[in-house]
Amino acid sequence: MQRRALLQLMSTFPLALSGSLGRAAWASTGPVPRNRVRPKDPGWPARTQWQSLAEQVGGRLTELEAPFAACATSAADPRCTAALATLRNTFTLGDQPGLTQTSGWLDAWISQPSAYAVAAAQTADVVAAVNFARTHRLRLVVKGGGHSYQGTSDAPDSLLVWTRHMNDVQLHDAFVPYGCGGSIAPQPAVTLGAGAMWIDAYDAVTTRGGRYVQGGGCTTVGVAGLVQSGGFGNFSKYYGTAAAGLLEAEVVTADGQVRIANAANHADLFWALKGGGGGSFGIVTRLTLRTRELPEEFGAVFFKVRAKSDAAFRALVGKLVAFYRAALFNPHWGEQIGLGTDNTLDVSMVFQGLNKEQAAQAWEPFLAVVRGDAAYAIENDFTCLSIPARHMWDGAYHRQHVPGFMVDDPRADAPAHHVLWKGDLDQAGWFIHGYQSAWLPAALLAPGDQDALAEALFRASRHWRVGLHFNKGLAGAPAAEISAARDTATNPAACDAFALAIIAGGEGPRFPGMPDAHVDAPAAREHARRIGLAMAELQRVAPGAGSYVSESDYFLANWQQAFWGENYARLARIK
Repeated sequence: MQRRALLQLMSTFPLALSGSLGRAAWASTGPVPRNRVRPKDPGWPARTQWQSLAEQVGGRLTELEAPFAACATSAADPRCTAALATLRNTFTLGDQPGLTQTSGWLDAWISQPSAYAVAAAQTADVVAAVNFARTHRLRLVVKGGGHSYQGTSDAPDSLLVWTRHMNDVQLHDAFVPYGCGGSIAPQPAVTLGAGAMWIDAYDAVTTRGGRYVQGGGCTTVGVAGLVQSGGFGNFSKYYGTAAAGLLEAEVVTADGQVRIANAANHADLFWALKGGGGGSFGIVTRLTLRTRELPEEFGAVFFKVRAKSDAAFRALVGKLVAFYRAALFNPHWGEQIGLGTDNTLDVSMVFQGLNKEQAAQAWEPFLAVVRGDAAYAIENDFTCLSIPARHMWDGAYHRQHVPGFMVDDPRADAPAHHVLWKGDLDQAGWFIHGYQSAWLPAALLAPGDQDALAEALFRASRHWRVGLHFNKGLAGAPAAEISAARDTATNPAACDAFALAIIAGGEGPRFPGMPDAHVDAPAAREHARRIGLAMAELQRVAPGAGSYVSESDYFLANWQQAFWGENYARLARIK
């Protein structure tokens, strides 16, 4: 059964928190189906009952409206203009309870606001919302950052638990999880509310605290959702996953109970929260993550090469595979290289544990080959830069010393530290045509298999651009980080992969009601078909490859195995 069908089936079941695993786990345990109550149904709560909930949550209950309703009258309506302005800023999108960072997915889902939202400010607000939804048999959805590509951050006719305002950050010099005294040594850590974004974490831990916390690459992604889905970041090749760094979580389960989950308390729940899927097991209200020593500097390398023929590009891909295995397959290097249908190779990689000179020297053998062959032209010159690691996410430092990489939240009342990587602006409200991912086993880098891998990558690039995200495969990382990742619910295939291949496409925001929201469905379906053809080429050399739950195909038929591999059976039992 496809995930879409399971999602539809889930709507007939009693209260279950949103999340990928919930769709199958409820189906496999077989509760008696009964419909969720919708606004037009007789059992929908009366105004007095909603008012009672509002009182319980300190007035933080809001009845939501369609965000672009005013545009139906005129695109020039000031309310419509104001709504459209939010689409230029992912921070603003996140501050709207009725919007999501993705506007939808072709033939899958479309962003629609909940009927009501509880803007939770404390754990008691979450408990009240969960109990209210269970009592009245309502659809329930939770949203922190709102970045879910799969549409799990919203649901029409539902009660939304919106954790955006639960964003406190507290640093610890010597944290010991509850009940773990004597078994776990005190260690530096950070506790974050479920609504915190990664820029909030990086500002406190790195910019001001001088340490490192493993988080996501996009700064507006929510901390809680990323940890629950596994959590790869720029430097995961050295620091591992965010899930592996979880020390403790406070979570409200579907019975309305508040549970502290760590290695000694609710250990199965704790393990499941480490990569089992955002919102699958409860609503996380706060998390504590370990922090690490910070290197002296972080850096990045950028350049772009174009081959003058298909044959030359095929040869270039082969050279890249061999070069990566020899020089870059180690904890120093992360991020991505893109292989374009136009015979371009676009390098955008980061490094740690090296200085600028060492990083540049590592690329010299590959650059010498490219520069010495008339079949290739360097379109964007090789650039290698580094900055003090403490300023990696420091907006003030970027504005003064390395402008052009980060952009500010332009609102007058925005926190000074709220900055975003410029390249992530393209994600604001985007509408997905197709999105597929696959972990590529490190075994493909063996000398006898490199040619087959290069051929598959070349053939895939004939259909669609292929992105190789090296930091999202843990092979080549330190043994301790791989071991820690294996003690999470994340698919073990990630530990054996040198990269996550992502093949995806879409277009600008297409929220219901906004002007020019029309989607050329035939053209979009053709894009999705070509994306599928490209992935099929990679699956020839990596049959049964796993897929990262947060970045995957909505229509993936074997999602249980692809997302969690051998861990799925245990996750289902815990659910």
